[in-house]
Amino acid sequence: MAVGQAIVLFNGDGHDYAAEVVRPGKKEFSLYVISRLPAARESGLKITVVQAISRGERMDQTLQKCTELGVAAFQPLFSERVEVRLSSERLARRLEHWQGVVVSACEQSGRAVIPEVLAPLDFGDWLDRSDAGHALILVPGAETPLARVELDDQVQLLVGPEGGFSGLELELACSHGVEPVSLGPRVLRTETAAPATVAVLQALAGDFA
Repeated sequence: MAVGQAIVLFNGDGHDYAAEVVRPGKKEFSLYVISRLPAARESGLKITVVQAISRGERMDQTLQKCTELGVAAFQPLFSERVEVRLSSERLARRLEHWQGVVVSACEQSGRAVIPEVLAPLDFGDWLDRSDAGHALILVPGAETPLARVELDDQVQLLVGPEGGFSGLELELACSHGVEPVSLGPRVLRTETAAPATVAVLQALAGDFA
């Protein structure tokens, strides 16, 4: 970038900032902030993706695409069939990495509010703590199609790992009032299921409505 070049900044507070390059450099970069701009790119539908932790780039893809689609927050989840097991130190590094993926996706999509990636929870602990908004769980063959769900302004979406949720986990979720829904006749990969569902929910009651 050259001196005098106009750029737009964001810091996650819900606004964009018009700025001008004063002094570019490799180690330090000086800018002059000219004005604060409104950023109206947040969805009226507040979606929290409760995602069973998947391996490697699959989790990154879920976070990236769902952020681009307007998700408000992410709750990583350890479920029975999750194959990823991490020490506390490695988990802290992974959490920092995931938040970085979300920040990059915000930059790409023009969002000025950064979705939070919450500390991972065990499946049972999440059920005990969950009390915000309508909760849905993706279950192949469920009687209720996703397109027929009646939505509130908040929704929590549970997405299973590569092997899906276990039968016991599905029973526990339903006993806590979580609604099973179907995403059509095909079984999607875990990294595809959340973005596809978020797109449908946005079409029903969010940005695309």
